[in-house]
Amino acid sequence: MTRRRFAVLLVLAALASPVAAGAQQTPLQASLAKALRVPHVAPARSGAVAMDLATGSVLFTQNQALPLAPASNEKLPLSYAALSNLGASYRIETDVFGEGSQDATSFDGTLVLKGGGDPTLSTAGLRALAGQVRAAGIRHVTGGIVGDESYFDTRRTVAGWKPSFYIQESPPLSALAVDRARVGRYVTRTPALAAATAFRTALRAAGVVVDGGASVGRVDDFSIPLAQIESPTLASIIRYMDKESDNFTAELLLKQLGAVVLERGTSAGGASVVMQTLAEAGVPMTGVRIVDGSGLSRLDRLTANAVAAVLRFAWNDPAVRPAFVAALPVAGVNGTLHDRLRTPPARGRVLAKTGTTSDASALSGYVSTRFVFTVLQNGHPLQYWWARRAQDRFVQVLAGQ
Repeated sequence: MTRRRFAVLLVLAALASPVAAGAQQTPLQASLAKALRVPHVAPARSGAVAMDLATGSVLFTQNQALPLAPASNEKLPLSYAALSNLGASYRIETDVFGEGSQDATSFDGTLVLKGGGDPTLSTAGLRALAGQVRAAGIRHVTGGIVGDESYFDTRRTVAGWKPSFYIQESPPLSALAVDRARVGRYVTRTPALAAATAFRTALRAAGVVVDGGASVGRVDDFSIPLAQIESPTLASIIRYMDKESDNFTAELLLKQLGAVVLERGTSAGGASVVMQTLAEAGVPMTGVRIVDGSGLSRLDRLTANAVAAVLRFAWNDPAVRPAFVAALPVAGVNGTLHDRLRTPPARGRVLAKTGTTSDASALSGYVSTRFVFTVLQNGHPLQYWWARRAQDRFVQVLAGQ
């Protein structure tokens, strides 16, 4: 039996052996149970696990197998799957192709800006691409600029999103979006066309005259590579995504997984990759349903068992752990935890992912190098202040051990 398989079996055995109802509680279990008891948060709709990080021993469970809406804790399995499949050093390309031919300083034809799904693509990136086009000796483009977003599908949202989440919680999803699809003070509904227009402007600023306009299309098979830039590393992208709980980044990474692993740049394709990755790692999958990457979908479901397993497997994987752990907000210091758990013993020692919607609240992560924990709470609606109070008390108990 391989060491990895043995470790998986140990975790599954531990998660399958909760403290029996009515059994004598240890002082720690009693304190953790008390911490979760707050008004306006139903115990029957809450799940929690606390686990010894070194041994995998389960120290506390409450409804550990109950499927619950995870809010932004959905980004934890996405982070694990992305790092497992793509690697921390993975970068996303944005390319410029020429369709036509170059005659001295003139390019007779069109230039195609092809997006690869980079959530960090900015106007500065377009200026770099325009500079490369000029460095190739091109001073004049007789045709226009085409924006190609075909690496992903053109669905701008994901199944299960409330209509208000579009634009308010995430810009339109596209493989080609510049400055998060923001044009001036507004978010455009046509990100690829806006990107092509912005690239045309960048070319002109670089001294390249463009005769034609901007449109949306696909690069053909006989195009000429002219310029390329790369995103920051996946580790850097995930750090921003998890610390700031950024939904747009999460959704584009989900589609990236589908495009790379299955050659299908869709949310459903990416979700299937996440599910397969978790199952292959040994995460308990009963009750788990991955629909999007951000946790905005009302169809998403995770269990405390599954979240705890993802956290422990990520910690124990040397290829995943550095980037995964570095991406988590630090209690009282940065990210979405900068204003929570600001006093000892939790401050600076708790690294955890938050999650908040009107129906769900969650906090899951690590206490120093000693504990894994997860708290998932649901309600219609959920009193998020009380939910957070229970989470923070739970963590403070662990941090005080």
